[in-house]
Amino acid sequence: MIANSSTTIRFLLASRQCELNSLRYLLQSGELVGKISQLVHMLQRERGTSNMFLCAMEGQFADELRQREEEVAQAQAPLMAHLDILEQHIAALPQASRLFSHVASVTYALGVLPALRQQIRQRTLRLSQAMSFFNDIIRHLLALVFELSDTAAEPAVSRHLIAMFSFMQGKEYAGQERATGAAAFAAGTFSGDTQQKLVDLIERQERCFTTFADFADDEHRLRWQHISVDSEFERLRRIACTGRETFAADSCLRWFALATQRIDDMKSLEDGLANALMAHCRARIAATEQANHQQLADIESLLPLQESEESGYSVFSEAHGWLESDGVRPQLGRSLLTLVVQQSRRLQALDSELAALRETLNERKQIERAKNMLMQHRQLSEDEAYKTLRRMAMNQNKKLIDIASAMLAVADVFQTNP
Repeated sequence: MIANSSTTIRFLLASRQCELNSLRYLLQSGELVGKISQLVHMLQRERGTSNMFLCAMEGQFADELRQREEEVAQAQAPLMAHLDILEQHIAALPQASRLFSHVASVTYALGVLPALRQQIRQRTLRLSQAMSFFNDIIRHLLALVFELSDTAAEPAVSRHLIAMFSFMQGKEYAGQERATGAAAFAAGTFSGDTQQKLVDLIERQERCFTTFADFADDEHRLRWQHISVDSEFERLRRIACTGRETFAADSCLRWFALATQRIDDMKSLEDGLANALMAHCRARIAATEQANHQQLADIESLLPLQESEESGYSVFSEAHGWLESDGVRPQLGRSLLTLVVQQSRRLQALDSELAALRETLNERKQIERAKNMLMQHRQLSEDEAYKTLRRMAMNQNKKLIDIASAMLAVADVFQTNP
């Protein structure tokens, strides 16, 4: 009898403590996302400068390239230190397996940077190859952010993470647009493939920024609306996508400068998103700690009732159901039931909200799986795999997610029925 009420109280407190531990993990995740954001930005800058270096005459942009490499090293060090701390704290958690798999991909990708840089300095690497290497490194870093978003167990934090991931992905496509356009302006011509690639990158940016706007708070949504696209950048963008207008000899440098200003403005907004995420995590931790204290106070107020039980008071009444069938006093039983029901309903509400948020993540996850399958089995680059999916969707007049789902369903059949 007494053991049952004591056990109920113990597990109620344990449930609250688990919730608090989860929020503290999300705080660590938010800190990690901020460090990834900084490293991605520096890698984007190095990628852009590398493109300019490879397109320019011998000796140009060499100093800028060394500076970009130093900036990447400065951003990489705190990220690696944070990953070491993360390993010590969450290795035993269920989500750690997939998370650390992504971390392994990130560390391997970063490990190829020294060899990549040497080839760039020696100009033994084609521009397209250099860009592909940088794109892959950044893709692995963004996949890590996506994994953190996918495992977030608190709806409001999940919304923050989805907004930030979507914005970071859109900013990455903006970086690829900058690099692709710079190379073409430097070459003095825009091929049909280059024009189509730029159109695709602009479309993918818009899709990411639309998702960001759906999940972002009002402040950051308004900030994004005020990041205007420079009219001259739009003119150069139009030239790049259509090839119908002539452009000046210095258009390459002008394009790069305008695109860089736009991306730097995005980084400022991205920093605001990271700060808002951290502030929300800290506020939720403080609120949960306060709720824990209140629940503990409520439980302590029941202790005199438990002492009455210990004095031998026991009631059985079929009219009052299971609470009294264990010999628990009616008042204590009803009070414990109220706490249990409140906790259960609150967690159920959180689960329902999370399920709705996961719909957005699942769609992207399926597209990524289908894209990775094409990359693996047909030896395609990420860009080629995406274009293949997009072409199949257009040819069949279907959505991208429908094509991805059908491909995965077929693949599952062959895997389960060899």
